[in-house]
Amino acid sequence: MIRVVAETGSTNSDLAEQLRRGEGVHEGQWLVADRQVAGRGRQGRTWFDGSGNFMGSTIVRPHPRDPQPASLALMTGLALYEAIAPLLSPPQVPMLKWPNDLMLGSAKLAGILLEREGNAIVVGIGANLAAAPDLPDRETVALSAFAPAPDRDHFAHCLAASFDRELDRWRTYGLEPLVRRWIEASHPAGTLLTVHPPGEEPITAEFAGLTAEGALSLRLADGARRVIHAGDVMLAKQEG
Repeated sequence: MIRVVAETGSTNSDLAEQLRRGEGVHEGQWLVADRQVAGRGRQGRTWFDGSGNFMGSTIVRPHPRDPQPASLALMTGLALYEAIAPLLSPPQVPMLKWPNDLMLGSAKLAGILLEREGNAIVVGIGANLAAAPDLPDRETVALSAFAPAPDRDHFAHCLAASFDRELDRWRTYGLEPLVRRWIEASHPAGTLLTVHPPGEEPITAEFAGLTAEGALSLRLADGARRVIHAGDVMLAKQEG
């Protein structure tokens, strides 16, 4: 159930517009673009539309007994990790960064954008398969730097299958196993992170895992814990 278009503004925007018009958009349906001319990331950033990369969106309709919709970012991250990890060989191992990035080392490989539209969540994913953007504020990387870039359409089917599996696990087993698996796929405990909480000065502290609800846990320099529910997170630059 993957529909491919040659060009669009944003696959997230297209699905949101279909939902607003009351068109039948169902879970398991994906919209994938060869090129996005107005792709978006978190914090209003634009998303690179390099040819051969994956740019696509799907929807989730949360049920009353589902975990909190915000945890879909973690669920989607695991689906992305499971789709990409088999394409790499050690020492190149992908790594999840809270709340919604997939990294290779210190460079961003893929990102996720969740947007609510009515009673649905639109889930957008961008993955650098063939080429990476040159961004002023962060390192980026593409799979093609370490292995042959996978065929985009084949990757789309692998990702859709992985997403379906993780969505079913999210609904069936809840957050506890998801949070545990996410931490196992993330950077090591003690990794220095710089966090920009909304309306606050940046904080640099050690990664201390996630809470049971999926929020970010930090260990401050004085040993105190700080829980982050929202914010922009970067790997802290190391001295020397």
